[in-house]
Amino acid sequence: MTREIPKAVVLLSGGMDSCVTAAIARQTHELALVHVSYGQRTERRERRAFEEIADFYEVSDRLAVRLEHFRQIGGSALTDHSIPVPQTGLGPEIPVTYVPFRNAHFLSVAVSWAEVIGAQAVFIGAVAEDSSGYPDCRPEYYQAFAEVVRRGTRPESGIRIETPVIGMSKEEIVRTGIELGAPLDRTWSCYQFEDEACGVCDSCLLRLRAFARAGIGDPLPYRAGSDTGNPLSRKASRRVAS
Repeated sequence: MTREIPKAVVLLSGGMDSCVTAAIARQTHELALVHVSYGQRTERRERRAFEEIADFYEVSDRLAVRLEHFRQIGGSALTDHSIPVPQTGLGPEIPVTYVPFRNAHFLSVAVSWAEVIGAQAVFIGAVAEDSSGYPDCRPEYYQAFAEVVRRGTRPESGIRIETPVIGMSKEEIVRTGIELGAPLDRTWSCYQFEDEACGVCDSCLLRLRAFARAGIGDPLPYRAGSDTGNPLSRKASRRVAS
């Protein structure tokens, strides 16, 4: 008798962390992918990345939703164009790119869908390395949310919250993605632009540093040049790797 493969809902933003999370989940689960647009600056490019990653893994179960209220709430450089995206690198304080309590909304969508389709787990690509800036990326946050899910869903649902990359460095995430054959070339990380990555926002800096430390060329095009041949981009990679 063939054992049925359990299903998992994976929150797939289209970024590097969520892509590798999907690759990890795929080893043990049948994938159902959910994407949330919330009025962020690069929502069209992120949606494209989501669809291309889903196509790569030949996933038919896809859910794409829009949470327009984040733009109305504001308070983040990602959703309020009057707040500039910082280009000064990472610091210890919570940055203006933090979207207040965003991941709770994302998880709620994913858990609701998981309960309907009978998925046993919800995977999210949260990284504790980000937690100094983003409070909803901390391990204890997901432990607490798992209890909310246990108490707020049907008892037989048994939905788990899985955070497989939460303890990894960005470099380890890149290496894991390469090992698993994840389509990192189809991901998008830039907070500012949709044609070429800026190379100077927090997300680009983290990504560039991760690829540089892993000794692997970043396949994304950057406005300062490309890692695969343009010396300007190689210079940027060396800078963030120091």
